Amino acid sequence: MIILLIKNFLQGLNFHKTTDIGLSLAVDKFVLRLIISLKIYIKMETKTQQMIISQEQLLKHWQGHRGLTRRVIETFPEEQLFNFTIGEMRPFGEMVQELLGIAGPGIKGLVTRKWEPLKEEFAVENSKKRLLELWDQATVEIDEWFPKLTTDDFQETVLAFGQYENKIYCTLMYFIDNEIHHRGQGYVYLRALGLEPPYFWEH
Repeated sequence: MIILLIKNFLQGLNFHKTTDIGLSLAVDKFVLRLIISLKIYIKMETKTQQMIISQEQLLKHWQGHRGLTRRVIETFPEEQLFNFTIGEMRPFGEMVQELLGIAGPGIKGLVTRKWEPLKEEFAVENSKKRLLELWDQATVEIDEWFPKLTTDDFQETVLAFGQYENKIYCTLMYFIDNEIHHRGQGYVYLRALGLEPPYFWEH
């Protein structure tokens, strides 16, 4: 692309046939062609690198899912939240603690590149109120740290929690996908308990 542009710049220029005035005009013409062609090139490159979704939209999407998961937590009776299981699956309250260990610490790690081991247990003492408080705290942390990511950061490779290697955008997608996965298990639990879960599309 660059070579073709340079060839285009030089078309029509015959320096050896020009006078001093002609040479000056030729240089002006060359500079004008250069500026125009570079503008076209920059515009093409910018268009190629445009994001399909903005950072603000991605943040809104993630927080929308987290809002829905919060409503699922609220729907559970406190005792069943921490004790009800099906098969060999964990109680939903334990799954939520895993999500808490990923969300806030995860976004901080993506920004700072400093990671602590993944923590999946918190001092909630089988309290739904305490679990929701920690959930809301993570919401604030995500809103605070997410905007600190730059566009270039999304293509950087990280070792999340010291063990999961991937690009930042892939790691973020995992954070969201993992929450959806566990929320689906919560929906199954609620149905088994005879409770109506929130509509899944309201996120």
